Amino acid sequence: MSAATCLLSEENFLCSICLDVFTTPVTIPCGHNFCKNCITENWRINRKCHCPVCKKLYDKRPELHVNIFISEMAAQFRESDVKKGSEQHRAKPGDVPCDVCTGIKLKALKSCLVCLASYCETHLERHQTVSGLKRHTLIDPLENLEDRMCTKHNEIMELFCKTDRMCVCQFCTESDHESHDVVPLKEEWQGKKAELGKTEAEFRQMIRERQLKMHELKQSAKLSSEAADKEIADGVQVFTALVQSVETGLAELIETIKKKQKTTAKQAESFIKELDREISELMKRNAEAELLSLSKDHLQLLRRFPSLNASLPTKDWTKVSLGQPSSGGTVVRAVSQLKETLSKGMEKLLEAELRRVQQYAADITLDPDTAHRKLILSDDGKQVNHNNVEKNLPDNPERFSYCVIVLGKQSFSSGRFYYEVEVKGKTKWDLGVASGSANRKGEITSSPEAGYWTLQLRNGNEYMALADPDVLLSLKSRPLKVGVFVDYEEGLVTFYDIDAADIIYSFTGCSFSDELYPFFSPCFNDDGDNSAPLRISAVLKTD
Repeated sequence: MSAATCLLSEENFLCSICLDVFTTPVTIPCGHNFCKNCITENWRINRKCHCPVCKKLYDKRPELHVNIFISEMAAQFRESDVKKGSEQHRAKPGDVPCDVCTGIKLKALKSCLVCLASYCETHLERHQTVSGLKRHTLIDPLENLEDRMCTKHNEIMELFCKTDRMCVCQFCTESDHESHDVVPLKEEWQGKKAELGKTEAEFRQMIRERQLKMHELKQSAKLSSEAADKEIADGVQVFTALVQSVETGLAELIETIKKKQKTTAKQAESFIKELDREISELMKRNAEAELLSLSKDHLQLLRRFPSLNASLPTKDWTKVSLGQPSSGGTVVRAVSQLKETLSKGMEKLLEAELRRVQQYAADITLDPDTAHRKLILSDDGKQVNHNNVEKNLPDNPERFSYCVIVLGKQSFSSGRFYYEVEVKGKTKWDLGVASGSANRKGEITSSPEAGYWTLQLRNGNEYMALADPDVLLSLKSRPLKVGVFVDYEEGLVTFYDIDAADIIYSFTGCSFSDELYPFFSPCFNDDGDNSAPLRISAVLKTD
């Protein structure tokens, strides 16, 4: 069989209908051979049973039998094709596979726009040798050729409508896309490929930015974890000291009270013993007195009577009392010491808290576009005070028209931020944060509901948190520098007395839904009594 194969060429085993190596070859009565499916489909379409080669007509459809010899030879040629094709590159992921190959799929070299199929080197040979197939349009291999056909005209879509941003066929330009801006598909592809390069660069840049942000967030999370561990350690240290102080104070208090009680008990025991002796002596003399009273011996009574009253106990027990041990002074002293210890512990905690928030210090500058016309801002945007002369400035939407207020340039819509303001020498001021959408025109009532979270000083010593209702504050000392800390997600605004390392007031449970701006009002200068400016100072972290 192999020798015979060498004498025959593949063309001897090609079906004249499909032009490919026989698949299930059958022989019809005239002697010509065809693929069983090919001849059956041919007769079905033509409705007449004739030979496609010699045109012999059959009145009755012949019974078809497989030609074993040709089938075996065709199988050998097919196997030879596979062996030949195996020497080429097999279709790999991303390659377009040959649609004709059975079993192992080889990489397609071309796709036919007429056959809507892709062919490897072996199966492409017919399109290069058969005259009818040479007229077919071959392109670089593409997958899913059926999807490239216009569903309306059943033509290949080789054009691109820039007006409707879609692929179209030639007939589409004569109907639905007439007068539209239509270009060859390749031209649009070239343009988009150039854009794709820019898009890829943008993607790479976005990836780098996100990788950097991810690294930044991981680093931030690490620092946050380390800061939390340090805060816990500081808190444990302070509270452990407080607990030890309380336990020590309680032990000392109990010991002192017990000592006093022991002294009192000894005193009571001494008094009781003394009374017991006196009672025994008196009872003895009383018995003697009873015997003498019964005696009729006048001489004996007169001799012994004086001895009954001789050396009688003279102590006035009515003035003797057992003093109750007083622990009041001891308790007061213990409580006083505990209060002092707690105060020192609170100072340490507050100092640690202030150090924690100062790490979120932001570089705040004043925004002249928001400043009232009677406010004077320094060139560096760090200082503001009031002037009676109103400047000629445009009434832009950002500017406060009635209240002498100015906001910071920087806005915050997430995270935490902190800044400090010097208020030394002022008798009035307002500080805090304001919502970006809060009203800035006309008279303003500062409150959280109106979008303002502020603290104010009036009359030199009256401090008020404008919390609706307002909260009058009692401070230990007059702040010279005020710190403002905001935690957006936590809904927290806290004011600090920097020098005293103490919390002045906190707005808690706030619902922020807009960007926040630092808020400053130096108030009116009151003919010079309140002329000192508000100064945004650099944050000097506490030791």
